[in-house]
Amino acid sequence: MSTGAWDPQDHLTRSETHRMALFSQYAVAAATEALHDASYQALTPAQQDATGVVVGSGIGSLSDIYSTSLTYASSHSYRKISPLFVPRLLINLAAAHIAMRHVLRGPNLSPTTACTTGAHALGDAFHHIALGQADVMVAGASEACVHPLAVAGFARARSLSTAFNGAPRQASRPFDAARDGFVIAEGAGVLVLEALEHARARGARVYAELAGYGASCDAGSSMTAPDGDGRGAASAMAKALRGAGVAGAQVDYVNAHATGTRLGDVAENRAVRRVLRRERGTVNVSSTKGAVGHLLGAAGAVEAIFTVLAIKEGVLPPTLNLSRAGGDGEDGEWDCNYVPLTAQKHDVRVALTNSFGFGGTNASLCFKRFEE
Repeated sequence: MSTGAWDPQDHLTRSETHRMALFSQYAVAAATEALHDASYQALTPAQQDATGVVVGSGIGSLSDIYSTSLTYASSHSYRKISPLFVPRLLINLAAAHIAMRHVLRGPNLSPTTACTTGAHALGDAFHHIALGQADVMVAGASEACVHPLAVAGFARARSLSTAFNGAPRQASRPFDAARDGFVIAEGAGVLVLEALEHARARGARVYAELAGYGASCDAGSSMTAPDGDGRGAASAMAKALRGAGVAGAQVDYVNAHATGTRLGDVAENRAVRRVLRRERGTVNVSSTKGAVGHLLGAAGAVEAIFTVLAIKEGVLPPTLNLSRAGGDGEDGEWDCNYVPLTAQKHDVRVALTNSFGFGGTNASLCFKRFEE
């Protein structure tokens, strides 16, 4: 057993490790843990046909592309290329490997929508169950992007934090006035979604209800910057609330996408205030990226788990490294409870989690406490 660092032997056979890119390894490990936690196995042909997988990735296997390109450039021989090159890099192989390991024959797909991927995966799974195409969906996203080429690319796009290189633990600081970019991270988050009748029939432990899902697009002029007024983000949030039959005043907590960029955090803060319309100081919103960094395509899935646990445990996760909220907006705009530095006890019945990505793609999920 490892001491905390990733060790594929803790989760996979040697053969599986050889056949899977790192992002697929993360996804299979997370899915297996999620299914174990849910005490669910698709044992009969009928159960296998009724269980699907929606697991995506924003980038996939950048490492395989990089190393194989170097090999080919130096050798100019196709014989030097691994026959597993294409199967390892394809983004849908994460979902495929999950299905193969657990014999899940239901819908199988892999969204790839930049940093909104995880939320879109959960929304797609939600729709498959609502449409009666599956009873159970294994849903989430995985990313293995901590690579020199990815760091270089995001650095050139001026997306990464650089002001705290001498104090890296302080670098990821969503909503903070001193924020200057995000901290890249990797990993996977997977949830098991299940039709209520099916969950009841087998006596499943239910953490929360996924009640609403909203998606939108900024359709602005920038590939990377959001609408400054948060209009697209607000649209996704409003759709999620409408689908859940929930008014903005009923939302107890928002798990924000907030990555720590100058523009993005302002836009989301405006969207949250516009949609929820609470009096000063009564909107609870935090970003768990202060603790775990930005997992790119996997962020939305991991943050959905934080949101579900906030409901289950009655705790608002903190925004770490938040000394003073503000920056690039009027001081009066920063009037929410951003849960600075320390977790707060709070009765959470309804919560939103937001995800936004390059290209202006937005998604919001509404979770509710499950009441029998």
